[in-house]
Amino acid sequence: MARQGGVYVGVLLIELGTPWAKSLKEKRSLVMPVTEKLKARFPVSVARLDGLDAHDWELIGITSLSHDPVWLEGMLRKVLDFVGAREVSVVRSQLDVEPWEFGSAQE
Repeated sequence: MARQGGVYVGVLLIELGTPWAKSLKEKRSLVMPVTEKLKARFPVSVARLDGLDAHDWELIGITSLSHDPVWLEGMLRKVLDFVGAREVSVVRSQLDVEPWEFGSAQE
């Protein structure tokens, strides 16, 4: 456990399903608005990680930092709910919040 006042890293991986998309362009037109809205609405970074060459699925990663692990997990759960309410389906997801330790020695 991190000392009080520590930093926590939250990571959310979401596999999106788009089986109705007939092309990469059509899938991108569904996924890109979701990722852009996430960045505008929540204090997160978003990356398209895998499935970029497949028209029926994609893996996105969302991450954020906070000093409060409870708030961080709750915010990422809201992100997951937000994605689930879009025009893509959430096939599966994984959410982890971990303490991030940093040393006091200067490099």
